[in-house]
Amino acid sequence: MTIFPNRRDLMKTAGLSSLVFAPQAASAAPLTEKQKLAKIASNSWPIRQIFKSRYTDPGMVSPELKKKYGEITMLDFPQFTKNTFPGVTRMDIFSGLFGDFTDESMFIRTPGQSNGEGPSYEFDPHTASGKAWLEKLANTMVKTGTKCQHISNSAPRDLAEHDAAKRKAGVAVAKKWLDAGKTLGAVSMRVNSGGPDILPPASHGPHGYPQNEEVAKYLDNCVESLKELADYGGKVGVKVTLENHWGLTANPTNIVIMIDAVNSKWCEATPDFGNWEHEKMLFTGLKILAPYAHSCAHAKYWSRWGDKNDVRRAVKVMMATKFDGVFALEYEEGPLNGIEGAKYLYKEVLGAL
Repeated sequence: MTIFPNRRDLMKTAGLSSLVFAPQAASAAPLTEKQKLAKIASNSWPIRQIFKSRYTDPGMVSPELKKKYGEITMLDFPQFTKNTFPGVTRMDIFSGLFGDFTDESMFIRTPGQSNGEGPSYEFDPHTASGKAWLEKLANTMVKTGTKCQHISNSAPRDLAEHDAAKRKAGVAVAKKWLDAGKTLGAVSMRVNSGGPDILPPASHGPHGYPQNEEVAKYLDNCVESLKELADYGGKVGVKVTLENHWGLTANPTNIVIMIDAVNSKWCEATPDFGNWEHEKMLFTGLKILAPYAHSCAHAKYWSRWGDKNDVRRAVKVMMATKFDGVFALEYEEGPLNGIEGAKYLYKEVLGAL
């Protein structure tokens, strides 16, 4: 008869007994105020309504808020960040607010996006005037002592499309923006997966069990695109990220599937506290994505979740995985305007760290 050693004997044999049975190690020292502030980034999305832009939709521009706070451009945003969020020097900037809107040569016409987020014109970072503008923004950041942590980019699209030509074009656009990220010293940049905004449902397969080969194919397509982009991102020093943000990426498990398949430190997640299809994902989804995030998370308040919004709890979920990135202050919608909402998030994140 084989006699199996007990657990304590195994620990002794492995030389681990003293480690396992020793008193629990002291928890990490609390962050200093300076360290807390270094983990926060401003976010241009909730500030968008006071930006000078091509947008005309009331959700994107507000004459009333411009009258109250003044009109700005992205070149003003670094100083706006320092003035509005004391001690914060990092920024998460939205691609749709790039460029000088008085100079047509910086922009190209696009088909727009089915979710309505994108403009009919987009900044082209490879034009001569676009490159000059990027250099101006980079110089402004140096002068103000600010840094671009993340680009929330809606320009790269179609990465998961079945049409190979569309995927190739989407990858080419993303590479242009990764070059722009290099100019700005960005740590990371979001890309959208493309494909349908709402995924096709499963159906009964040949064995009578639910099956969804259509989603599997979209995942394969997107992984192929992301592998190329992660390789390119590694060359320019900018990480490519997936946010829980429409289509394939609405499901956090799909994001993990793709990141695991790409298997590169240059491809990771940008978890968003509020971009979920249902309330059960608010913290469970975040727990799924947190280990895959190292650069940026969106600390979001969104009134659609009512009293289930809990920014401090969400911050703690991220910090439980030793998250070493920043929390970008993204107030989506609620009782406050975007500027005051971002200030509220600043206090909430600081309070949770």
